[in-house]
Amino acid sequence: MLDVFAGTGALGLEALSRGAAHAVFVEQDRAALAALRVNIAACRAEARCTVLAADALTLGPGQACGFVFLDPPYGRGLVPPAVARLRAGGWIDPDALVVAETGQGEPALDAVPLAERTHGAARLTIWRV
Repeated sequence: MLDVFAGTGALGLEALSRGAAHAVFVEQDRAALAALRVNIAACRAEARCTVLAADALTLGPGQACGFVFLDPPYGRGLVPPAVARLRAGGWIDPDALVVAETGQGEPALDAVPLAERTHGAARLTIWRV
């Protein structure tokens, strides 16, 4: 699984606890990276995690993942360019499930979502891309 704009890594760590074999976390904020590394250690999951201190919009090539979660800062329209970069870099498996949490008014992908839910100011959208 790939956790992009990972923050503290809550979703990736939850995926590991639910059976994911490996989690790759992409985060560039120093404070979030520090918290992420502490959380991975607290879960004793170091052997099953890769942390990339990188910008999702300039991320280099990687290994395809079957589940991708994106939780960028709201209001910046980051999901479409991030998914385009991840696809170009080979990070997204052709049959992957992609989940994004965005603000309600933000642009979505040019794909028909499998599901969409709103919670307050947040919108959660699920696609196969």
